[in-house]
Amino acid sequence: MQKRASVFLLFLVVSLLIGGCATQPGSGTSPTATQTSGSGSGGGQPTFPTTKPQLVQPTFGQSGKIAPTVKVVASVAPTLIVQFPIVPSGIKAKFPNAKGVVTIFQNPTANDFDILNVSVQGMPPNVKFTVFLIELAKKPFGNAEYVGDVITRGDGTGDSTFHLITFVAFAADNRHADVSSPDQTGDASGVQLEHLGMWFDGIENAQQVLGDPTLKGTPFDGGRGPLHAGPQAMTDGQDLPVF
Repeated sequence: MQKRASVFLLFLVVSLLIGGCATQPGSGTSPTATQTSGSGSGGGQPTFPTTKPQLVQPTFGQSGKIAPTVKVVASVAPTLIVQFPIVPSGIKAKFPNAKGVVTIFQNPTANDFDILNVSVQGMPPNVKFTVFLIELAKKPFGNAEYVGDVITRGDGTGDSTFHLITFVAFAADNRHADVSSPDQTGDASGVQLEHLGMWFDGIENAQQVLGDPTLKGTPFDGGRGPLHAGPQAMTDGQDLPVF
């Protein structure tokens, strides 16, 4: 009896395996087979675009009201890409070859923020710098907004990418609610922040790198006391707006 039961179980298992491998009549495919198509039509292969997207040259700002160093990069609509160089200011005597480029990306259909990238080279190595959007590129700088940090590598290069509102950044004081100033699209609220600068994040680092122990602290970094940051290191250096 036990032998007959074993034979029956073996027969059942084999039958199940054969049934699982069977194909649907006339289909020639497995019951679980699916077609792959990027367009929803037959063919079994995904489809991809075969033509390059069209690049356009967006307009930016008003003629005579944007710094001549600003470059608008051709892009796919509705993306706007703006670039401008930054040059040494407080580090110029020691690092005259320092340079950098700032790239700002805006795509209003994809994000509610802009993407700002700061890339530098020829800088003091292994030093942290703070990035600010500022009202004026040079002293007294005016209103300022802290953005983030760039830490240089051992070879003096560095780069950081930030997500924030850039093209319409402004400072506001509700004690004077009627304050307005022109931005790239016309009059707007507050005081526009249309320049960018970089500062040493610590006065001690600045004194050591620049070899000047008499340097005074500045407020361009948070914490550790109100005047613990160093002098401005890089700037766009323009009188007209760069963004």
